[in-house]
Amino acid sequence: MFEEYFTSVSGTGGVSAGEYLLLLAVSLLLGLAISWTFTRGAAHSKGFAVTLSLLPAAAATIVLMVSGSLGASVAVAGTFSLVRFRSAPGTAREICALLLAMTAGLACGMGWPLLAALFTLTLCLAYGLLMRTSFGEPRYDTLKKTLNITVPEDLAYAGLFDEIFAEYTADARMTQVKTTNLGSLNRLTYSVTLRSAGTEKAFIDALRCRNGNLEISLAQRGDGEDRL
Repeated sequence: MFEEYFTSVSGTGGVSAGEYLLLLAVSLLLGLAISWTFTRGAAHSKGFAVTLSLLPAAAATIVLMVSGSLGASVAVAGTFSLVRFRSAPGTAREICALLLAMTAGLACGMGWPLLAALFTLTLCLAYGLLMRTSFGEPRYDTLKKTLNITVPEDLAYAGLFDEIFAEYTADARMTQVKTTNLGSLNRLTYSVTLRSAGTEKAFIDALRCRNGNLEISLAQRGDGEDRL
């Protein structure tokens, strides 16, 4: 009885439950390899790494369902286009959950409830295992920081902090200048690498003497939750 639900899944003769499980396993392994390759040494979030690992399995299931059926292909494309453009931008984790839920719903709607159950069970187990391990966790360099300095609008800030940067940092690059407080203030953003740990307070105190004791923030550099 279990097998009959899988005989019409593919337009090329159908697949068995065992073949579908093998397909999911290979897709997950390929997803893990892709995720490890593209997140190694790059700024990313754990959610993004896990999403990359699960997407091939979801894509394989979708292709399996619509293979050989033009009508099903158009319906699936329309459904995902509607979800994409009618949904607010989300994190990698939210987009992954949305895609998995839509895939399971499509499988049920197209008459393959056991395939939907098998897909949901496998992907949920994989997601739970990946989230409970250290897979995809970014390794931050504690000396790399993002520095925000607020200065008066009329202050010539070019080169103003160079001496301080030379003393406390190994590298400092301005990445953004933004006006704030109705244009009366400028907020300068720098990517800095401190020379040694434990110098944050002395570094900030030195900067305060140059920016008129306005707001300064020093935060750990790194991406939070990746957006898709």
